[in-house]
Amino acid sequence: MYMTRRIDADRARFKKIVRGAVRSGIRKYLSRGELIGRRGKDLVSIPLPELEIPRFRFGKAGQGVGQGEGNPGDPVAIDPDAEGSSEAGSEPGEHILEVEMTIDELAEIMAEELELPHIEPRGKKNISAEKDKYVGIAKSGPESLRHFKRTFRQAMRRQIMSGTYDPGDPTVWPIREDKRYRSWRSTFEPESNAVIIYMMDVSGSMGDVQKELVRLTSFWIDTWLISQYKGVERRFIIHDAEAREVDSETFFHTRESGGTRISSAYEVCLRLIHEEFSPEDYNIYPFHFSDGDNFRDDDEKALQLLEELVPVANIFCYGQVEGGYGSGHFNQLIKEKVEDKEKILTADIKDKDGIYDALKAFLGTGR
Repeated sequence: MYMTRRIDADRARFKKIVRGAVRSGIRKYLSRGELIGRRGKDLVSIPLPELEIPRFRFGKAGQGVGQGEGNPGDPVAIDPDAEGSSEAGSEPGEHILEVEMTIDELAEIMAEELELPHIEPRGKKNISAEKDKYVGIAKSGPESLRHFKRTFRQAMRRQIMSGTYDPGDPTVWPIREDKRYRSWRSTFEPESNAVIIYMMDVSGSMGDVQKELVRLTSFWIDTWLISQYKGVERRFIIHDAEAREVDSETFFHTRESGGTRISSAYEVCLRLIHEEFSPEDYNIYPFHFSDGDNFRDDDEKALQLLEELVPVANIFCYGQVEGGYGSGHFNQLIKEKVEDKEKILTADIKDKDGIYDALKAFLGTGR
């Protein structure tokens, strides 16, 4: 029993060290694409080179195993036929320890470092959460759930039947067999649901570097919102001069080409919301990523559609990635022209270091 408690304490201490290491390097991890590939069904593997691996130390002479001929530091079991240099190296090795964390644990650390508030959801549809509902009486249970009236009634019935009840001195003393407790069963009740609608410009000015920035940012957006809702749907829209809904694989791997009409993406997004995701039942999160280069004659139409889209969304997020050819003017238009500025969040993502600031801007409102 003592050893079990000791191991549990050591494990808790190690988890605390790991948590601190991840938190201190969260900005670095947010920009590392390999974490996406390391993501399993429930776990993410994170390399932590900062942690030292355990090592043996010599104790007092004459104690423990390893006694006999030889001195501390002598080589052990050297194979004379083995390949390689016999000389000692002069450079330290890099000890990388991979630890596994659940998505929820990673989201919690991310929230602490980015100071993200919990989201207040709206809507109660399609997603069920397990709830405990009190439905009956049982003969056993915790004292905190003891039913006073039922216990008193059972004790009085027993005393009357046994002839020990005295009307002149109507004292009722429950015994163990008299006690009754509230019992429950698990039921499923509707709980808040959310949909994330990702939109990305895939015109000729958006290259692989820009799409990688979108992919990393989207991964961490997913990580946070999935931790806040029991169920999250994800939809993907790509656009150049025209827009269409696609699957996630197509979204992140479509080759860039063509011109840009941002309004086409907003039209598809609004149609999705009207046909499948009622704002009364869903928490709606549209995220649009572009280099900001839009066909000038399309700016007015795109802004008009944005005025329709913003009121039905929890927030609308526009991330402008820096492209090699994009003019980057659409971000400035949003800031100047859109009226509902509280629900419009914008961020410039110039490189991987900008992902941290973009996530803080997008997710820091608690909506």
